Amino acid sequence: MNAGRPAGRSLPLSGVCGVSPQVGVSPQVIVIGAGPVGLSAALLLARWGVRVLVLDQRAERGRGGSKSICQQRDVLDIWCAAGACQVAEEGLAWTTARTYYRGRELFSWSFECEGPLPACVNISQTRTEQILDAAVAVQPLIEVRWNHEVTDITQDARGVTVHCGGRLLRAPYAVACAGARAQRVREALGVTFDGETYDDQFLICDIRADLPGWENERRFYFDPVWNPGRQVLIHPCPGGTYRIDWQIAPDFIPTDADRARNIRKVVGDRPYEVLWHSTYRFHSRLASRMRAGRVLLAGDCAHLVAPFGARGLNSGVPDAENAAWKLAFVLNGWAGEELLETYHTERHAAALENLEVTAATMRFIAPRTVEERMRRRAALEGGLAAEIDSGRFAEPYWYVDSPLTTPEPARPFSGRPPKGSRCVPAPGVILPDVPLPEGRLREFCRDGFLVLLGEMCDSRLFVQVLGKVNKAPLAVRGFAEMDGTGSLAGKLGARPDEAWLIRPDSHIAAIIPHAGPESVAVALSRALGDFPTFDP
Repeated sequence: MNAGRPAGRSLPLSGVCGVSPQVGVSPQVIVIGAGPVGLSAALLLARWGVRVLVLDQRAERGRGGSKSICQQRDVLDIWCAAGACQVAEEGLAWTTARTYYRGRELFSWSFECEGPLPACVNISQTRTEQILDAAVAVQPLIEVRWNHEVTDITQDARGVTVHCGGRLLRAPYAVACAGARAQRVREALGVTFDGETYDDQFLICDIRADLPGWENERRFYFDPVWNPGRQVLIHPCPGGTYRIDWQIAPDFIPTDADRARNIRKVVGDRPYEVLWHSTYRFHSRLASRMRAGRVLLAGDCAHLVAPFGARGLNSGVPDAENAAWKLAFVLNGWAGEELLETYHTERHAAALENLEVTAATMRFIAPRTVEERMRRRAALEGGLAAEIDSGRFAEPYWYVDSPLTTPEPARPFSGRPPKGSRCVPAPGVILPDVPLPEGRLREFCRDGFLVLLGEMCDSRLFVQVLGKVNKAPLAVRGFAEMDGTGSLAGKLGARPDEAWLIRPDSHIAAIIPHAGPESVAVALSRALGDFPTFDP
């Protein structure tokens, strides 16, 4: 447990952090791809004491521009656990999203405040990768090898062989984070990548300019006079920079003069500097499987969505976390290999939801039928905020239907909350990151399973019984112990007779009323992918 945390009764957490590498020892996991998802997977695996080899086909780190800029609060939390808190510290925390139609503001919404981490920060992907690279460089359990293009992957009952031309690399498991263009990797695994590509292009420019009043706001313009019939999205970034996305015609090839003209229509006669520019098209694709034997697929290698709502990288990093803790539990003998199948179950469902949400946004932003165009025009001209879709912002997936979640009828899932708001805690929902006198609640969730007990529960009995039937890392604490003010239970809505079982990724595995050690043991077995009959 981290230094400075309040004292409490806990079971030993063995083999979790601080494991020194052994010279000449083979990796336990090969991560294919050194992008932000691959680096996140490597750092999170190393945090569990797992030796990792990262491969990338490029000769060195590229120096691109902003790319994936919006990093959501729960992803910032994951990166803090991985040793990359600088992303949250350096990113620009914007608070308000404004939506316009032909120069008229239609509506705005703001994030709810919760905990010490910002709801969202904007920071260039280039800088995010630099921060993750620095964290990897000081982690002795991770080795990164560039110039290693994967040409084939084969598997047997004991492990995975990754072919890089004539070089063969071996490990018990692999995580494929090789990006959208990893067709050779998917083909080697027998995985399809069905979906579609949208016709319209988007032009991106990163600029530096002085735009008073825009520093902490995201602005979305439908059909502005300076881009008639299409959309423009403007995001503030650190250091007085802005990311601007223009929707442009499918066959249009912008010149320097076109870019300058577009920028002038946004910034007026103010001076500006272009830092980077590119064009891209939207894709909507999903891998048929996110687990192929001993290989787990994550990030853009497994799913592609339109960027409105920032659901790409903000889904890829949770992929990495889900894969990391489950692989670590299997490698350390804390769970059986059946736990790995739940990676596909949970993250494939998350990807399907992201595809559903972004597809609805694209039907509004780029309608393809007469009916869709008429509905869009009526909503915009009528200012019908409930029907205007400029992208529902990224949120964690709720594992309410996961086989690892123990449902509780008295704590049903309340459904998708309003924009910018949090779900009411329930089994499957991610635990709110409540501030505590000494840190954040989620800082206590990353070293294994956590059992939180109401004041009517005998914590000594829970420690005694669970210590006999469980071999996975586990901590048992009372709500009152976690917060010296005694207000944590009230903030979460926890009842005195309840036990809350929290997974290593901070999702609530179970909320058990009238709780005893036996019922928690059953829920824990379920959360580990096992369903034994409890025998005290």
